[in-house]
Amino acid sequence: MVARVENVANPSVATSAPPPPRLGLFEFIRRVRQDQLSLIFPETYSQEISYNRFLFLDSFLINKPEYIERVLLTNHANYRKSQFQRSLFRPLFGDGLLISEGDFWRRQRRIAAPAFHSRRIDEFVATMAASTEKMLARWSELSGPFDLSAEMMALALDIVSRTMFSTEVTRDVETIRDLTRIVVSLRPNLLDLVGLPDWLPRYQPSAYRRAIAAFNALVTRFLAERESGNVDRGDLLSLLLAARDTETGEGMSERQLRSEILTILQAGHETTSNALAWTFYLLAQHPDAEARLHEEIDRVLGGRAPAYAQLAELKWTRMVLEEAMRLYPPAHSIGRNAVGEDELGGMRVRPGAHITISIFVTHRNPNLWPEPERFDPERFAPAAVAGRHRFAYLPFGGGPRICIGNSFAMAEAQVALAAIAQRYRLRLAPGHVVEPIGLITLRPKNGIWMTLEPRDRA
Repeated sequence: MVARVENVANPSVATSAPPPPRLGLFEFIRRVRQDQLSLIFPETYSQEISYNRFLFLDSFLINKPEYIERVLLTNHANYRKSQFQRSLFRPLFGDGLLISEGDFWRRQRRIAAPAFHSRRIDEFVATMAASTEKMLARWSELSGPFDLSAEMMALALDIVSRTMFSTEVTRDVETIRDLTRIVVSLRPNLLDLVGLPDWLPRYQPSAYRRAIAAFNALVTRFLAERESGNVDRGDLLSLLLAARDTETGEGMSERQLRSEILTILQAGHETTSNALAWTFYLLAQHPDAEARLHEEIDRVLGGRAPAYAQLAELKWTRMVLEEAMRLYPPAHSIGRNAVGEDELGGMRVRPGAHITISIFVTHRNPNLWPEPERFDPERFAPAAVAGRHRFAYLPFGGGPRICIGNSFAMAEAQVALAAIAQRYRLRLAPGHVVEPIGLITLRPKNGIWMTLEPRDRA
């Protein structure tokens, strides 16, 4: 079902059309490469585990919190990042936190973790608010519909760039945007789809290779400029440069720094921007939830810019974001390959088997979420959360490899949502069709076109 956004009186939630009952090999490959959501059958949402064998590869989709917990936490050492992710992202992210494994990953995580401590996020909230205010000043000149998803992408990119480098990167922003567009549109390699070994060479599109080279040059320049000045600017780059492993006292090499910077820049703005865009899409169709949001931010902020100390008081604001990420998780799936033999749901998992955790599917599992397609932020009231399995909801993943920047991302999303909603109501442009597409992340296929309605808070 594709939801037409003019149907505000009886709101519906945009989702992809299900596949036909029978899929041929070539149609399956096409859908994997063009929109992974289009492979979800209606019955999949309620199934605990699904099995398929695709040529040489055993493939499982697990959709029960206990099975997900085993793969991501209790037996996580037996499951490594999927072959698809490794071959696709290693040319860009190297051995950054997104791709690395084992002792090297644990060391990198220990070194990077202090940069994302809550006391550090406190220092970045003013930057987040300032970037949002700059965007809002530009919005005052807008007239007519605009693509909110593009605006949220630009905002999140500005925030992550300024928190990383303490400065605007206006002259370099197109380099970052070009790489983002190319990365998000990358398609799984056929060698990975059939489970062929890592040592077989994978072709990378020339545009991808050129974008990686330009981005590497950009980061090399930033590092050279920073190291020549030897000044601590209190930004993420300074924190990473100064960070030391608590066990060995060692810092990151320049190569490791580059990998982590690229990971933070790319993952940090792509996921938050999508979460914000989907949040405003849902609020536009649910005026009661929007009115409660406005009441809370007016009462807590009193017209002032959001500060870190106030984020804990913006409880409904956070619940709205959490429910939006339930329906539209920015990272819609997690892939793992089994290292050794295991068992899930009474089924044998052989070494090399591919495990998919479809966050999109689990977040809409009717056995876990009553009326799963209904937008209801009350699902994230404290009592409701306490009564739910912790692996029923995983927009940032789970276990030891949970996203290191999850607290940063939530603070950023709360600040941006509150600051924008202080000033405007966002209304869906009539006639525009909103449809999610499952690429590397969960994006609105043709954007989310909206208009601005200034709020009168008097």
